[in-house]
Amino acid sequence: MAVKTAVFVSGGGTNLQALIDRKLSGGLDSCELTLVVSSNPDAYALERAKAAGIETAALDRQSYADSAAFCKALEDLVAARGIELIVLAGFMTVLTAEFIAKHENRTINVHPSLIPSFCGKGFYGLRVHKAALDYGVKVTGATVFIVTPEVDAGPIIAQKAVAVQDGDTPETLQRRVMAEAEHVILPEAVEEMCRRISGR
Repeated sequence: MAVKTAVFVSGGGTNLQALIDRKLSGGLDSCELTLVVSSNPDAYALERAKAAGIETAALDRQSYADSAAFCKALEDLVAARGIELIVLAGFMTVLTAEFIAKHENRTINVHPSLIPSFCGKGFYGLRVHKAALDYGVKVTGATVFIVTPEVDAGPIIAQKAVAVQDGDTPETLQRRVMAEAEHVILPEAVEEMCRRISGR
């Protein structure tokens, strides 16, 4: 049986699309893309999911009093659908320790740097790439890791390096890291995790 997987998103959903594309090409045999949940009702990722025939849910983070209430609503959603793996793909809300504990070793995230560089609280989106350029690194990349209560500190599943080019801006670097690293290693890591969970 394929592992029921939920993808949590907040924005455009390019990493979600990478998973959908890999599934369509036969590369996610152990994974069932069951549910896509967005913390932003206007996220384009929801349109990508609908186009692929995946159930969607929008939980507007602003509508909840605090993280605990928001994560309770998330928990109700995933529990009702028997979700076995959660993939954070550009999800802009930090999950509570209680939620993470309920899905210990079954929640993964993709981060646009080679952890432990340029990660942790405050490092997300273009900020990560700006920090890499400001520091002057010649190589950056992406990391997929298991989520723990400490931000960006869980066990690493996969990493892929990307060269920084002369004249890069945070925007050009972001696009290249997505295309050359994130969209490559996230589907591979999801399949690996699903195989672990299913005991294949």
